[in-house]
Amino acid sequence: MTTSPIERAADTFAAELARWRVERSMSKKQLAARMGFDPSYVSHVEGRRHRPTEDFARRAEAVLGAGGAIWQRYQEYDELRHARSSASHRDPPVPEQWLPPGTGLIVEQEVATLSYREGSYRCVIRRALYNAGTEPVTRYLIRVAVDRYPHDPEKSNRHHRDHPLSFAELDLQAWCGEEPAREAMEYRKKHDRDAFKEVWLLFENSEGRFPLYPGQRTMIEYAYTVSHDKWGQWFQRAVRLPTRRLTVRLDFPNWLDAQVWGVETSLSAEEAPLRTPVGRRPEGERTIFEWTTESPPLNARYRLEWRFRGHNGPPPSGLAIAVRASDRMRAVGIVQRGADTLRQAARQFDLPHDESDARDVVDRLVGALDRVEELHTFSKGVGLAAPQIGLPWAAAVVRPADRTAEPVVLLNPRVVESSPETDEQYEGCMSFFDVRGHVSRPLVLQVEHAKWDGGRLITTFEQGMARLVAHEIDHLEGRLYVDRMTPGVPLVPVEEYREAGNPWRY
Repeated sequence: MTTSPIERAADTFAAELARWRVERSMSKKQLAARMGFDPSYVSHVEGRRHRPTEDFARRAEAVLGAGGAIWQRYQEYDELRHARSSASHRDPPVPEQWLPPGTGLIVEQEVATLSYREGSYRCVIRRALYNAGTEPVTRYLIRVAVDRYPHDPEKSNRHHRDHPLSFAELDLQAWCGEEPAREAMEYRKKHDRDAFKEVWLLFENSEGRFPLYPGQRTMIEYAYTVSHDKWGQWFQRAVRLPTRRLTVRLDFPNWLDAQVWGVETSLSAEEAPLRTPVGRRPEGERTIFEWTTESPPLNARYRLEWRFRGHNGPPPSGLAIAVRASDRMRAVGIVQRGADTLRQAARQFDLPHDESDARDVVDRLVGALDRVEELHTFSKGVGLAAPQIGLPWAAAVVRPADRTAEPVVLLNPRVVESSPETDEQYEGCMSFFDVRGHVSRPLVLQVEHAKWDGGRLITTFEQGMARLVAHEIDHLEGRLYVDRMTPGVPLVPVEEYREAGNPWRY
């Protein structure tokens, strides 16, 4: 005779299971096959000889489609069981909608972290998976999508067509399980497009296979890197599998002074602000932004967006000016003073034979300039030479102060004539951006440089453009502007420089 509440709850679960099995016209053997259990186990549960488990209840609810009735009976039994021993471990309850008929994998928790370091974004995704299906899982589909200009699709498409994302630069790595038993996962490409990759992560490696069997749990983690010039200032997560908990995290250095907000959308709803605010907390010299949601609906999309304000205000309290200046340049990939590459003559291109290499170097210079100009406004114009991004080639790009004018691309440049008339102005260099120096330059410069097809042309530059071009040609010859300063004249710390934001005067 049943005497305890726990035994009565177990009997009620068994009766509910048997009722729905008969309702669905299934034998115990048929139900067991659909659930992935041995038929004798189903018999033992219905016959009250075995107590139900959470995994058994999940599968029975999914296969029989009981509208939550089987799951509710299990929850009642489970509550009584754990009330007796509050110290016992129990997984969080699983609502009915997480286990629709035919459900395979369930994401019990996802933590998606995006970190900005040294001019690149590093994305790390951790997912706790549960196999609620009836077949072993041997692969898992992931997607990597980039969008440099998310609010201008045409511009973004052109950008990624000219600068496609490659698997080599992604440096995709994946693991299954937890330390110390974590296994590396191999992967197989499914789609490889300019701004979009799809990959099957395989539950196998050169040492063997490790499928995720029905009723088992595991943790997978994968990580990849995308350069700043290809990512764009947004991070979106799409809910493609039943998910219990989703956390999105951004990790930025303090000096960028990031402002973060979020939006959500779905197949049936327009874009709207996140229903709860994005949290923010300091961690040393970095700031963590975090947002979490419980039981997100399938096909929902959550996107965090941001802008960096660090270049618009004073340096953060207690930090040296280097964090605001040179360290910002270093973080976006600019080589700093003291590096050997800045004191070596650049290698000449053999054009047109080296045209592909030359175009790649110029593309990388343009990308680096885009990153730099998000951190600082260059009212005098700006230039960048290949050695400043660690490339030993004779190439530079100069953007005039007048942004309606086309940038100047210099390949294998050399000065053929300079005017005797000179002037002195303060210059800055992104390779040591904490100071400014007074430098004499010719007011007119004639420069011979190469075309893509190997032909040569001579261009005349005047005043500010002559100064910018001369500065970049110096870089290609292994010279810095301090080499041209009058001996004994000190450099001026940037915090004492009063001409920031003003063009040179002529």
